[in-house]
This record gives sequence, C-alpha cells and structure tokens, in this order.
Amino acid sequence: MDDEENGLFNIEISDDSSDEREAKLARRTGQSEEAWKAVQRDYRAKVENGDICSNIKLPIGNGASKAELQELLHAVEEMYFFRHYERAIQFVSDVLTQSEGIDDETRQMLVIYQDKCRRKQKLKIETSQKQSSSDNVEQPGN
Repeated sequence: MDDEENGLFNIEISDDSSDEREAKLARRTGQSEEAWKAVQRDYRAKVENGDICSNIKLPIGNGASKAELQELLHAVEEMYFFRHYERAIQFVSDVLTQSEGIDDETRQMLVIYQDKCRRKQKLKIETSQKQSSSDNVEQPGN
C-alpha cells in the first residue's frame, strides 16, 4: 500500500489562477508592447550580397562574440560553396595568424574548411590539366 501512496499515481494537480498565468506570460515575453513596436519600427534586415568576408575586420580580438565567430565560418562556407577555394584558403590563413580571439571549436572548423578547400583546389587543378592535355592531343583524321 505504501507504493500506492508514494508511487507513480501520487500526482499533485494545481489550478493556476489567471493572474499567475499572465505573470508567467509577462516573464516569458519580457518586453513591453511599446518596446516591441520600437524594435519593429527600427529593424532592418541584414542582406548579404555574396561577399561576407569583405565585411569582416581582422584581427578578431579577445572576447569576440559568438555571432562574430559564426560570421567567420559563414564567410568560409560561402567561398567554399562558390568554389573560391584559393581565396578561402588565404582567408583562413589570415584569420588564424592575425586573430587571437578565436575559440578552439571555431579554429578547428576553420582548419577543416581550409583542408577541404585545399583538396578541392588540388582536384580542380588536376582536372584542368587533364582537360588541357586531352585538348592538345590531335584528333585522328584531321
């Protein structure tokens, strides 16, 4: 019988009053209607034009925010996506040599992208060399 009194079915149900619910909602939103309207009025969307790295100021000092570190990664990812491998390799080298405020996780991700870009750049060069050598081979019957 002790199991029934202290066990699984010993659930306490409470009835929150409407005042408590409103207080909980106010804590959750944490912003007045006037403050929200001010933010909404002054908000401007950040539009990226495909050149994130040009907006990054190096060196990144100590105490860099998470957003600043993420922007570094986004810049490298963008260059990788657009196949600007050589530029990405140089950008990561500049960031790693000039900046002290990069955490270990971001540093590791930058190195991973740099390695990926090096492999892709090498493959790109090999492919273009094969293509040019096959273009130089004379076709029979010409």
